This record gives sequence, structure tokens and C-alpha cells, in this order.
Amino acid sequence: MRNEDAVSPVIGVILMVAITVILAAVIAAFVFGMAGDLKPTKIVSVTVDRINNHQVMATYHGHGGFEKLQYINWSIDGGANVMQGDFNTVLRVGNTTMLPVGKSSLVIGLAHFIDGSEQLILSTTI
Repeated sequence: MRNEDAVSPVIGVILMVAITVILAAVIAAFVFGMAGDLKPTKIVSVTVDRINNHQVMATYHGHGGFEKLQYINWSIDGGANVMQGDFNTVLRVGNTTMLPVGKSSLVIGLAHFIDGSEQLILSTTI
């Protein structure tokens, strides 16, 4: 004669305790900041319009972080670099710059901000 009635409630209690401990650990990680630093994304965008066979005009747009933009490093076909702005000038929404391009060029814009962060703002073939 075997009595196995107590096995199921014991396993149930162990599972409930395990779930509670795991849930408490996850909540504590978020409450005490152990989940990591999340930096807000700066919203900066650029549109490019072809002017002629050798130039495009880049126009800056953005909101929430654009005021902290120091300069933009442009790369044309992985080679020619054009820098717009400097450490003493803050770029503004609506500013434009002319970029030298070929008939079909890969244009990449990398924004540098005063807090030292960088953000890819444009990668397109024009």
C-alpha cells in the first residue's frame, strides 16, 4: 500500500516559491538600476536633394537633441570626408551644406554631439 497524496502539493509549493523569487529578482533589477543605462536617442534627420551631377544639398531636420549637435562628418563613397560645423558652432534645424558627389554615390552622415556620443543620421545612395 503506497500513499502519494503529499507529492503534488509539495511540488506546487516549490514551484510557487521559485516563481516568486525569480519575479522579485527581476523587479529588483529594474528598481535598483541594474538593468543598465539607457541613453535617450537624439532625433536628428537629414534630407538630400541632387543639385547637379556633382553636388547634393543636405538639409538638417530634427527635434529633441538637435541643439546638442556639434558637427556632422560626411563620407562620400567611403573616401571623401566633409565636416559640417565645429566645436564652437551649434548646427540648427534648416541649415544646409553642399556635398560633392559623383553620378551615383554612397552618402553617409555621422552626427557628433557635445556629450561625446555619435549617431548615424543618413546612409543612402544618390
